[in-house]
Amino acid sequence: MKKYIALGLILAGTAAFAHGGVKDPDVMNRMMGMSALAKHMKLIGGMAKGETTFDAAAVNTTLGKMSEEASYIPSLFETEADDPKSEALPVIWEKFDTFTDHAATLETLTSGLAGTVETEADLRSVVQQVGKACGACHSTFRE
Repeated sequence: MKKYIALGLILAGTAAFAHGGVKDPDVMNRMMGMSALAKHMKLIGGMAKGETTFDAAAVNTTLGKMSEEASYIPSLFETEADDPKSEALPVIWEKFDTFTDHAATLETLTSGLAGTVETEADLRSVVQQVGKACGACHSTFRE
């Protein structure tokens, strides 16, 4: 579980640096969308690590927001745009169906988990599942 929490926190922490100097507007849009997901993961990851106070309502709301953000992923990557600051690999467009399947999995997963978190124990399982879904895509499609 620590691996998934760390992944989310790293993504959120590096997002601000990644946006500096991006020239392509399509790349900037997708970076902003992915940063929104990272921000949400950081929120629930911080609670799972005990860095912030557990708040079931906030977690459930955040999971709903993550589902919404995940639904936008395919449209953010429809245009094969590149920028030196981009971490997206060209394989995204070579295997776009697989890529969009990963996005749909994240969307369905977070939608299904929203409203189910009542305890910190629930949160640990949620972070593991969401981290695994994010990692599955990142391992193939992100630098």
